[in-house]
Amino acid sequence: MGTEPLDPVAAMTAYAAPPPRGAAFDAWRTWDGRDDAHGVIAAGILAANARNVQPWRFAVGEHATRIDVYADLTRRQGALDPFDRELYVGLGCALENMVLAARARGHEPGLHLVPDPDRPEHAAVLRLTPGERARSELYDAIPHRRTNRGPFLRLPLPRPLLDEIAALAGHDPGGPALLWHAEEAERDRVARLLVEATEAVIADEGQSLAGHRWYRGTDREIERSRDGMTVDTQGMPPLMSTLGKRLPAPSRRTADRFWLRNTRTVHVATAAAFGMVTVADADDPVERMRGGRLLQRIHLFATARGLAVGHLNMMTVRADRERELGLPPRFGKALEELVGDPGRQALVTFRIGRPARPAGTSPRRPVATVLGTDAG
Repeated sequence: MGTEPLDPVAAMTAYAAPPPRGAAFDAWRTWDGRDDAHGVIAAGILAANARNVQPWRFAVGEHATRIDVYADLTRRQGALDPFDRELYVGLGCALENMVLAARARGHEPGLHLVPDPDRPEHAAVLRLTPGERARSELYDAIPHRRTNRGPFLRLPLPRPLLDEIAALAGHDPGGPALLWHAEEAERDRVARLLVEATEAVIADEGQSLAGHRWYRGTDREIERSRDGMTVDTQGMPPLMSTLGKRLPAPSRRTADRFWLRNTRTVHVATAAAFGMVTVADADDPVERMRGGRLLQRIHLFATARGLAVGHLNMMTVRADRERELGLPPRFGKALEELVGDPGRQALVTFRIGRPARPAGTSPRRPVATVLGTDAG
């Protein structure tokens, strides 16, 4: 089985449903309409991010040659992300899209990561200087990328393909890296831990409440907020999704039980492999953003190859919660053992495989909404 699809366009579109109607999904249709800084930001807002909280704001300055990127601290996830791990990973994902879009639009991007302990919301500066237009397959995959929560086909991925994906990390020994858990015994071990971590999350009242805050059950809610988790992005068959939108919104406990059941019977049961982005210091905002850039490259590469990626962050979510509450580090130790290198730490975990059906499209706030002079 080769790594190159016979038809790249078909590979990218076969597993991503077209955006639904409504202004909440216009960002997916209009993202490539401008070549200026606003067009670069339009690509950034389509990036992967945990629970679709979209934790970013941007400011354009200096004759539209500078973009300041801010963490929107009003969109923190509380008990589900007590130390802002996922917030900064999401910013890194957005930055990767922006760098790719800048090159495709004829700019040479100069990226500087600038988190300041006294001003943690100011995350990065992207400077745009004139350059050659340079499109790439990763750039072309941006509007087709989706986080897939549905079943994957029970087909293994060839080792050369996994190695090609791992090579997206580059050759910096101190930078982010990709660790695979692809053999059956490894997959079984990771799957068991992910299910146990999900059980722990929903048993934690604070984490359960924090997650339910981002559920958008009706079209009106989606159009008003243009963020969060929706019925269409839960990986259900089309008929079930249609019925789900016509029924009353599920209670928090019902939604938690659905998530646990799907984690056990769909997400971990059908994964071809589990991937783990590792860094030297998972508490460092710069390393989180660098790891987020790698995660987004993985997403885009997978999209270009007709593969799908689904985030499975339950172990890191629980490890951070253990630290916050001073609990025994059950999942912290499990992550250390899975990484197996005292010089590396787990940042994010995901599953990968060949999707059985198209993934739904999440809503996005438009560029006009995320522009501002300051996100503090």
